[in-house]
Amino acid sequence: MSHALTTVHGDEGDRVRRSTALDVNRQIDRQTEANIMHYLNATPEVIRERVEELDHEWDIDRMLQVNGSTVALTGLVLGATVNRKWLILPGIVLPFLLNYGLRGWCPPLPVLRYLGVRTRAEIEREKYALLASIKDQAAS
Repeated sequence: MSHALTTVHGDEGDRVRRSTALDVNRQIDRQTEANIMHYLNATPEVIRERVEELDHEWDIDRMLQVNGSTVALTGLVLGATVNRKWLILPGIVLPFLLNYGLRGWCPPLPVLRYLGVRTRAEIEREKYALLASIKDQAAS
């Protein structure tokens, strides 16, 4: 991994990366670098398509918020209509979301990171490297 890529998103300011195992962060960085290298010599049109895909890629924040909210809402609905025991779901999920918001960690985080779900900064790093390559191609 190049020094420039390390500097763009150093672990100091990113609580998700700080809460993620070092080997998982390295794997995500290697995959991002491989993605960049794969598209570097592509045509601008292909790179723009990839950039559009990156604009729609769900980051870890969105994944946790949507999934956590869905589970909590499901528990509320089932608790109100089926059995009050379902209210345990929001009672479990909402503290997870609170802890994630405050500390950048919750129990699903290691699993999602292991599966390769990236932070917005990691996605943007790939996006801007690809956009820079288009600019470099135009300048040549």
